[in-house]
Order: sequence, then structure tokens, then C-alpha cells
Amino acid sequence: MSSNPQTQQPETQATAKESPLTVGISSTALFDLSVSNEIYQQQGLEAYRHYQISQEDTPLEPGDGYYLVEKLLNINKISDKPLVEILLLSRNSADTGLRVFNSIRAHDLGITRAAFCGGESPYRYIKAFGCDLFLSTNAEDVRQALAQNIAAATLLGRTRPLKESSGEPLKLAFDGDSVLFSDEAERVYQQRGLDAFSESELDRANHSLAGGPFKTFLAALHRLQQEFPQSQNPIRTALVTARGAPAHERVIRTLRSWDIRLDESLFLGGMEKTEFLRAFEADIFFDDQATHCDRASPHIPTGHVPHGITNAKHPS
Repeated sequence: MSSNPQTQQPETQATAKESPLTVGISSTALFDLSVSNEIYQQQGLEAYRHYQISQEDTPLEPGDGYYLVEKLLNINKISDKPLVEILLLSRNSADTGLRVFNSIRAHDLGITRAAFCGGESPYRYIKAFGCDLFLSTNAEDVRQALAQNIAAATLLGRTRPLKESSGEPLKLAFDGDSVLFSDEAERVYQQRGLDAFSESELDRANHSLAGGPFKTFLAALHRLQQEFPQSQNPIRTALVTARGAPAHERVIRTLRSWDIRLDESLFLGGMEKTEFLRAFEADIFFDDQATHCDRASPHIPTGHVPHGITNAKHPS
């Protein structure tokens, strides 16, 4: 006798809801491989291979994404079930990548799954692993991930945390247009100017913005936050946008329609973002505009999102 599909559907939905937040990261984002990469650039693949093998018992130093990964994995320590999974996605071969896995063990990072792609881009495995987010130092790999509708960013900036991470919430800051939201409003601004943008946003205040490349990642973060009481939540999120009144209303109504809560929303009306990101003490900031990323990255770990009209005109 065939099973009733109506009895199977809730089980499928529950399984999907209980899946951990999954983040893929490249080896060059997780660890500092600058010396190794310099050898590769100057002396070639074989010299690189010999160097990595000779150093495979020497742990690598943290890279730009290390402390973000550390904080994400710490969430599992305060839960009775795995809520976060980190995957290593690397252009190394397994042979040269052994040093990376040894470094993961030396730093006591709970990473067990990896794809070593032998010089090829790992982007084709991102969807197969079910990644909610992909972080890399390779902009082309990031673009390939975004083309698969997966949140992705090119990591820039400081390797050291603003302060010790023990006991502090993981703080993520997001730009709005072209990151959380589509670039539809940004197109109006760039093509017709600020007055036309403000008028359009006021007229369309009750029409939700379409989702951008980070909408699904924000939704996954929101589900993860719901595992904890608000007063003890290990994650804090912020919208940091150049928008100001009257363009704020459409953003608020859009997030309400998505049933997603952001902890903080900063409508800066064109003010420079860096000091606000420092005040928020962001562990990472995602923005589509290279100028904003360049200003923030000396102070805050920053992920450039090469998406939308700005990057179509000025690809990084």
C-alpha cells in the first residue's frame, strides 16, 4: 500500500527546518596562506607543493575569516544539537591541503567536511553541500556562487578581532540594497538621481522589495536566533544602510512581510558607515559597493558582494 503524501510532508519540512546553518569557506579565507601563495606565484606549482608538504606539521596562522568561523562554531558549544556547520572548500589538492586539515586540528576547529579541487574552483560543490553562505578571497569563485543564488562574499580586511571573542555575541552587519534586497531601488538612484529615488521609494512604500542575494542567509540566521531567548542570544544582526527617511519605510515593511527581525537598523542618510560599524563592533560587514568595503576593511572584517548594478558597471 502506498504511503499518504500528506503524512510525509510535515516530516520533510521539520527536517529542513532543523538543518544547521551551513557556511563554506576557502582555505585562503580561513588561514593566512600569503607565504604559500607567494611561493606559488614566483616559483610555480611544484615548489608550492614541496613547501606545503615540508610545512604540513606547522599550523597556519588565522586568516581574515578565522575569527568569524570560531564564533560560529562556538554556538554549537551552548546547544544540545549541532546548529552550525563549517565546510572547507579549497582549490588545493588533498596532498597540499593536508596542512590545512592539520591546522584545523591544531586550532581545535570542528570542521570535518571538505572539498579539495586540485586547482579548480570549488563553486560547483557549494550547492551540493547545502551552503547558506560562501566566503572566499577569490572574487571569481564568489561570483560563480552568487550565480547559483547562494549568498557569497569576497573577504577583505583585518585578521584580528576587535576584542576577545569569549562570551561576546556574533555580530553581523548588512548593507540593504543589492545585498539583503534586490538592486531595483539602487538602479533608480543611479539612473535618475536622489530625488527620483526618494519619490519612488515613498510611492512604493507598501510594495515589498524583492530579495537580494543575502535574503536566504538572513532568514537562516533568523531561524538560528529563534533557538535562543533574546536576552541570551549568541547572534546579533544589524542593517547599516545609506538610506534615510523617507526611504526607510519600504525597508521596514519589506522585512515585516518576510517575517524577519533585525536586531538593529541604522538609516544613515548618506553618512559614512565605518564609525557606525566600529560602534556596533561588527565581526563582519557585507556590502556591494567596493568604496564602502575599502573604507571599512582596515577596521572591520568585510565581505564584498559583487552583485547588482554597481558591480555590473564597475566589476571588482
